[in-house]
Amino acid sequence: QVQLVESGGGLVQAGGSLRLSCAASGSIFRINAMGWYRPAPGKQRESVASITAAGSTNYADSVKGRFTISRDNAKNTVYLQMNSLKPEDTAVYYCNADKVVTLTLYTGDYWGQGTQVTVSS
Repeated sequence: QVQLVESGGGLVQAGGSLRLSCAASGSIFRINAMGWYRPAPGKQRESVASITAAGSTNYADSVKGRFTISRDNAKNTVYLQMNSLKPEDTAVYYCNADKVVTLTLYTGDYWGQGTQVTVSS
């Protein structure tokens, strides 16, 4: 079984910074992509940022230039550095691990429980 545990959320003033972490644990052989999502109007969740095992990144237009995603493959951990935060960034942020291959060669997608980020104006 694979579990994702997020940390780093909290309350911050507009213009401030937070760093989210998400550690995947379990019988993991390989993880394809990891990313962060948050709820969006008309969608269940929108992708905020993602990173492949090779390090290729993708960002939502709304966070480009402010957020940076990084990954430590040896620790199966993904990070999201959030700078210049805005009140509209307030949301529960969910970590995702895409196409996780376990030691028994099972492949699946996994989600964390979510971490609250609140940005006050």
